[in-house]
Amino acid sequence: MQQIFNIPKRERETGIQHHCKADYLGAGFKVFERGRSCHGQKLRNRPTPLKKYSSDKTVWATENSRKAIWDGMHRRETYATTGPRMRVRLFGGWDFDESDAHRRNLAQIGYSKGVPMGSDLRPGNGSPSFLVYALRDPMGANLDRIQIIKGWLDANGEQQEIVHDVAWSDDREPNGEGKLPKVGNTVDLSVPSWTNTIGSPELGTVWQDPDFDPKLSAFYYARVIEIPTPRWTAYDAVRFNIKMPEDVPLVTQERAYTSPIWYTP
Repeated sequence: MQQIFNIPKRERETGIQHHCKADYLGAGFKVFERGRSCHGQKLRNRPTPLKKYSSDKTVWATENSRKAIWDGMHRRETYATTGPRMRVRLFGGWDFDESDAHRRNLAQIGYSKGVPMGSDLRPGNGSPSFLVYALRDPMGANLDRIQIIKGWLDANGEQQEIVHDVAWSDDREPNGEGKLPKVGNTVDLSVPSWTNTIGSPELGTVWQDPDFDPKLSAFYYARVIEIPTPRWTAYDAVRFNIKMPEDVPLVTQERAYTSPIWYTP
């Protein structure tokens, strides 16, 4: 897998956006900005050969004021989406339990028992746990799954990554290899449109790292994935009555991804 975060330097590096791999979180990560962003821009003076995407960036702030928003950016309590206006929260700590994910005062629990996205998690006892919650865009698609992406430096100083499915919709069960079946596809390309008959409007859970080593530096961030919806190319194909080349994708799964929580021994 390609590296996403450079742990020693605390910087984001290039990656890709597949379910089994981590995200590209570099270009255009200017918080609270809406518009077109291009992966072809340079990230730390290096070209990034990925395609264009539309994105929203969000700050969790105590109030809708310039000072509060600036403070939120300074805390790095931020997340981005590929377009939809999902609501996502991630907290890390040492004392979260499963019941915390079912309470309506999730933010209060998160701040009182842990630290939010973008923060440093100080060493504690046992293995860290993460409280994560996502609510769909009111005008958008249901949610497929929530993933926690973990990166760490191994004993040889090499960066490693792994993607964990931690919450998902529709009573699916992982197979013998631990892989979660696809959520399905309701996209009608003739319109184009989709239906929210699959997926879930909200997902949340508490996940604990099963392979935590307190001697190794690590980061954790959450990724939220929607059910399949028509891509902009599908709308253009219908609007202009054209046939897209076979290599042009017509269906996509929009997503959100949070700032990481860092652990340093």
